[in-house]
Amino acid sequence: MLSKLHDEPFDDPDWIFEIKWDGYRAIAETDKKDLRLYSRNGLSFKTDYPTVFEELEKIKINAVLDGEIVALDKSGKPGFQLIQQYLKDRDVPVCYYIFDCLYVDGKSIEDKPLIERKKILKELLPKSDIIRYCDHVEERGKDFFKAIKKQGLEGMIAKRADSKYKENCRSSAWLKVKSVIMGEAVIAGYTEAQGGRKYFGALVLGLYKNGKFSYIGHTGTGFSSNILKEVYEQLQPLKTGKSPFDTEVPVNASVTWVKPELVCNLKYSEITQSGNRRHPVFMGLRMDKAPKDVHEEIKDNKKRSN
Repeated sequence: MLSKLHDEPFDDPDWIFEIKWDGYRAIAETDKKDLRLYSRNGLSFKTDYPTVFEELEKIKINAVLDGEIVALDKSGKPGFQLIQQYLKDRDVPVCYYIFDCLYVDGKSIEDKPLIERKKILKELLPKSDIIRYCDHVEERGKDFFKAIKKQGLEGMIAKRADSKYKENCRSSAWLKVKSVIMGEAVIAGYTEAQGGRKYFGALVLGLYKNGKFSYIGHTGTGFSSNILKEVYEQLQPLKTGKSPFDTEVPVNASVTWVKPELVCNLKYSEITQSGNRRHPVFMGLRMDKAPKDVHEEIKDNKKRSN
């Protein structure tokens, strides 16, 4: 189940509200014969997050769970760049926040109301610092959103309490309201490094709009020297002599084009009328998302009076 973008927080007795976690969406199947932990595009997380995988073995019930793997800083705040750091530094605290349950003992409960599924989920999870139940508040979305903004979190997810779970479906029953503008982009190329900088100057970015790969800007900020090197090395096998865009892009530098196969996270100030991201900051690579899945976010257009 996927969410649609919504502009404003709201209050509604028929809805619940959760933190929008800044990590990797992950599905767990706790079958004792074949325990699995994987991303939406089927990438296994077993070796990447072994502590989470080991904790899942403590769940005694055969279930299918939906949640997000996040890395936490010293204050307990999640951050996408931290979860990438974990792959090299296993001292970074990582946990799996689980917000939904789809199957129990081999039987689907997807048609049960969300609030019932969450009750079932809470009862089956073991007490653990690594596997955590994703709690929620009811009705008071505006106050919850204020608290999220105060803590500097990415945003919240609003969900209809009676909603059924629809696999691989983007639904208006789940809405995301962002406090920080975050998004995703596909790397289409990079410009030549200048001055004392090594590897590259900026990444050229795109995404899919109505099935067409379109330019959305370029970013040269958000990189440490180590990240510059890491991204550069991953781009080398993807180099090509042809631009992946159908039209010319306004980049005032020489560009090395790459096959559009690497996805990254961005933070930016706004989207311009032409669709470009203003002041984009690189926030890390995503290995859990296919480039074809990176497109303009679908907005929920329903008006709310409350």
